[in-house]
Amino acid sequence: MARHQIAVLALDHVVALDLGTPAQVFGAARDASGAPRYKIRTCTPTGGPVRSVAGFQVLPDHGLEIIEEAQTVVVPGIHGGPPMTDGTIDPAVSRALRAAHARSARIVSICTGAFALAAAGLLDDRPATTHWYHAERFRDLYPNVKLDPDVLFVDDGEVLTSAGVAAGLDLCLHIIRADHGAEIANRAARRCVVPPWRDGGQAQYIERPVPVAGAAGTAPTRAWALDRLGDPLTLAAMAGHARMSVRTFTRRFREETGVSPARWLLGHRTERARTLLETTDLPVDQVARRAGFGTPAALRAQFQASLGVSPAAYRRTFRAPTP
Repeated sequence: MARHQIAVLALDHVVALDLGTPAQVFGAARDASGAPRYKIRTCTPTGGPVRSVAGFQVLPDHGLEIIEEAQTVVVPGIHGGPPMTDGTIDPAVSRALRAAHARSARIVSICTGAFALAAAGLLDDRPATTHWYHAERFRDLYPNVKLDPDVLFVDDGEVLTSAGVAAGLDLCLHIIRADHGAEIANRAARRCVVPPWRDGGQAQYIERPVPVAGAAGTAPTRAWALDRLGDPLTLAAMAGHARMSVRTFTRRFREETGVSPARWLLGHRTERARTLLETTDLPVDQVARRAGFGTPAALRAQFQASLGVSPAAYRRTFRAPTP
């Protein structure tokens, strides 16, 4: 099978971590024989060096010409430059990105790379995201973009955008999963030592006001719930433990964690099920009960929705070998 061609476009003021993410994650995507599924190359607008915000220069092997043959183009984050200061971009870069989009190449941004895509006009009237910290500036410069700064990534078909830092990893794994399935994506995640899946709709870890000193928080109730994941926990029961009304508890819980109680509970139950599948020989029905899903059918539905595999397939992939 021919390898999928990826061009990573480094602009001036590039974020070093974002620049390394595509090569690291897509480079870890290999089939069962170990054959790589992607060919990743890096370019700059002139083929010459650009400066990273980490205090060193990036010297690529290519210029914009490789975008002409790329099936996916990735623009890492930037911390400065015209796309972030005045809403413009080098015309040559704009032409290259727009030409790639016109021939149906997949266009991807990591973090503030979305500013470059927006400056090229590729995000007009589209849903997109970027790092929450720069959301206000983004809206001011690009009011025609349907910005959602509360999610990890947005997949709008041929144009995909991610939030900051680690969300770029999530988006790359999402793309691998879409291209080659959960097995290869999960294998890549293991090679990179990162979680194999986080839902794109999960909230970014946004800086939130610290709860008023002395006010009752939800942390004790969260600890209490983690000890009872196998029990039929309800929102009313959690609110009762916290000695709050359901409405107040839900509001405080979201303020402190960034997600709803139901989503938080589902995430921890899924993690508990993953741990049991990886570390025990318990039958799937017992895993389902101990993790709080009740039935194997409910556990299978959650695994298919969140990880793209069945519990049995997950265990085959990630079960640690017996010493």
